[in-house]
Amino acid sequence: MTKTPADALLAQWDWSRAAADLDAHGHAILPALLTPAQCASLSDAYGADERYRSRTVMARHGFGRGEYKYFRYPLPDLPRQLRGGLYPHLAPIANRWNRQMGIDVQYPADHASFLARCHAAGQRRPTPLILQYGPGDYNCLHQDLYGEHVFPLQVAVLLSRPGVDFTGGEFVMTETGSREQRADVLPLQQGDALVFTVNQRPVPGARGWRRVAMRHGVSELRSGRRHTLGLIFHDAV
Repeated sequence: MTKTPADALLAQWDWSRAAADLDAHGHAILPALLTPAQCASLSDAYGADERYRSRTVMARHGFGRGEYKYFRYPLPDLPRQLRGGLYPHLAPIANRWNRQMGIDVQYPADHASFLARCHAAGQRRPTPLILQYGPGDYNCLHQDLYGEHVFPLQVAVLLSRPGVDFTGGEFVMTETGSREQRADVLPLQQGDALVFTVNQRPVPGARGWRRVAMRHGVSELRSGRRHTLGLIFHDAV
């Protein structure tokens, strides 16, 4: 398989630290994954409709306020390289989590093989997307589940500058177990990538591993405009 610039960048990361953070909290931050120029390139192209297969206005569906666009295939180079480059580092974590939760699903080592599994099941629509928020916009707590085949981790990259391009608009995650609930507000800077749980993750308990459900969203934007790149590794029906 041909190596891309994203592969070389991602190989430098401390993935053992990221795995430990994911195990402990259900999320991990990869600081400054993208440069300001790369962030601006993705944000500035939001209006180029030919790059996207669909546009969703959140308020029409009860998802919150704001909008997002899903890329069409073939993906632009940067989202394609990041999606393919991140997956091999996350698949071992996903496989271990499924074993701990007693889920009889294991993921192949490379993303192309996993996509082939999705496409064979009818999940053929690409899911990487750009989200756009303006003043008063927000994203309700949710899970990105698009069919039978779900990869349990996904990535969001903040493309805008907090405090400069926008205020408010914090990334929020909640965790719900059998006895407790908690919420995390995750501070991100431009270019930071957040790896986080799609649906559920294992947590050690008195009688072995138990499953907790996680959801994510974005708090209300107070001013400005906020763009985010979302990288979901399974495709949609």
